[in-house]
Amino acid sequence: MKLDIKDITKLLPHRPPMLLIDEIYDIKNYSGTASVSVRKDSFFVIGHFPGQPIMPGVLIVEAFGQAAAAITAHSLDKSYYENKLVFLMGVEKAKFRNPVIPDCKLILKIESIRSHGKVWKYQGEAFVNEIKMAEAIWSATIVDKK
Repeated sequence: MKLDIKDITKLLPHRPPMLLIDEIYDIKNYSGTASVSVRKDSFFVIGHFPGQPIMPGVLIVEAFGQAAAAITAHSLDKSYYENKLVFLMGVEKAKFRNPVIPDCKLILKIESIRSHGKVWKYQGEAFVNEIKMAEAIWSATIVDKK
């Protein structure tokens, strides 16, 4: 199963420039793989850092969260997820091993660790050309839209 940008915008409230995920694939058991195109003209690259641009670590974590939310929304029964949002609750661990330099494709491998009601826990790893760039463990909750 593969979700393109059109499918992702049906699952997430994010819109450009804050929608970071380009596609999601290999979805199974609330886990999957997502890709992020990190370009020289990406909004976050222009000022971070001039002359030596990198993708900010906080946006890598945001991309992890977006991918996990879309994977979960896609995997849940539509009637359950309708009129809901997924909010980040906390980041327990995040490690940034290498800078993510444009122009590249950042690959995010997302795995659901567990869920308890509306609270979910995930882990993810980010790669460029099969080199690990970052990893994180985070939790999120599903809430009603207000």
